Amino acid sequence: MIIGICGGSGAGKTTLLKRLCSHFGDLKPSVFTMDNYYHPIEQQVVDDNGEYNFDLPTALDQDKLTEDLAKLKRGEEVVVKEYHFNSPPDKHVFITIEPSELIIVEGLFLFHYEGVRNKLDFSVFINVDAKVQLDRRLYRDQESRGYSREAILYQWENHVAPCYENYLLPYKKDADFHFRNDSNSDHDFDALVKEISLKMEEAKTC
Repeated sequence: MIIGICGGSGAGKTTLLKRLCSHFGDLKPSVFTMDNYYHPIEQQVVDDNGEYNFDLPTALDQDKLTEDLAKLKRGEEVVVKEYHFNSPPDKHVFITIEPSELIIVEGLFLFHYEGVRNKLDFSVFINVDAKVQLDRRLYRDQESRGYSREAILYQWENHVAPCYENYLLPYKKDADFHFRNDSNSDHDFDALVKEISLKMEEAKTC
């Protein structure tokens, strides 16, 4: 079973993924993170002000990503270079993703990439207040990436927000489950794992 998690920057995709992996730990879920497929910076699109835009579907190697997910679904292991922001290419390490009966995929363009969307058995769209998302982005990019507040706000207004409007929001209605990452998160998590467990039981009887 392939579960997809989609949500804007700072929505909590990675956190939800980790919670699901912990809950279904006995299955040793395969974790497929789309961030590991970013093209090198020299292949990224530059906006009108000369700033790199990493929030476009072209920012990732869609063909390689789709090919690797298909291999994982066939029961084959996948070797991918783990992405870390601002790390030199030669410092990245290769990780091996082992196949599992439960595969969890997370990324911005989960629905926009048709080759990924068509492989999903169950999809989750994370809903969270935009201000909370921006606050998380400000904290993360200042603390771990060394960006200035001005640079982060520029990216948010010119890259991140348009990305959400154009490549995520149009697919929101198609998600199987809407996860509210707020005071309702524990309630929604319980409901989510029940639905996933039911889907997996149904799959076994087919």
